[in-house]
Amino acid sequence: MGRRAALAPVALVVAGGISVQFGSAIAVLLMPRAGALGVVTLRLAAAALVLLLVCRPKLRGHTSADWGTVLAFGLAMGGMNALFYQAAARIPLGAAVTLEVLGPLALSVIASRRAANVVWAGLALGGVVLLSGGGFDRLDPAGAAYALGAGAMWAAYIVFSARTGRRFPQLDGLALAMAVAALLSLPLGILESGSRLLVPSTLGLGAAVALLSSVLPYTLELIALRRMPAPTFAILMSLEPAIAATAGFLVLDQALSATDALAIALVIGASMGAVRATTKQGAGEKGERHGTGQAAGADA
Repeated sequence: MGRRAALAPVALVVAGGISVQFGSAIAVLLMPRAGALGVVTLRLAAAALVLLLVCRPKLRGHTSADWGTVLAFGLAMGGMNALFYQAAARIPLGAAVTLEVLGPLALSVIASRRAANVVWAGLALGGVVLLSGGGFDRLDPAGAAYALGAGAMWAAYIVFSARTGRRFPQLDGLALAMAVAALLSLPLGILESGSRLLVPSTLGLGAAVALLSSVLPYTLELIALRRMPAPTFAILMSLEPAIAATAGFLVLDQALSATDALAIALVIGASMGAVRATTKQGAGEKGERHGTGQAAGADA
């Protein structure tokens, strides 16, 4: 029973990752109909509608700092989605997520301030060089740039997600931030796709993308985070490139070369190593503080 209880949140996170990446694969199939920005608009608008109806967040009783945090969270969320879908329209899904995950990896390395994490950053850089074949022209330079931009927005998303969670109860902050992201993306989607967004089949696929890529994984991750440490969650997030590559192969017929597979494995290994090093650092500092407290108590 104890082992099952420990594995349950892990299963939830993995299920959420599978849902996100297969939702992204469906989004790529939808892009010829609605365009990359049109798909972003459909996803964010549908997800915002569901979350607002389910959460019914309170609009009163919040400070200007609270609203500023939600606005920043929504900007990061909208930017992350828009840039990632622009990347997915140009380069394979596995490559796009591999480059995107460099954002959270860089955040982890900077936050840890440990020399050892420079090694993990170097390992990730080696994976990126392999993935690009020595030059991003093999991947499409614009697609690679969009993916790296999405990674920067992912790092900002992590920062403002935590701040929003501290200021708003339950999923209220997420619902409000999703609404902000949807409103920001709406004019861009309309400019690119116009009336194509209103085709019933396109609306249906857009709703499916929203369910798979936003509503379901966010819910599963929220439940999982209540039962597992955040560092463990971060390590599991490092598996996203492998899941994305699998989804790209099964849904989009995007096969990986042996070099691409090695590159993705290097980035995953670097991400896991950086998170584990940061976790050990935090545990060590906590132990040092605890030991100092014991000594002070003994002296007293």
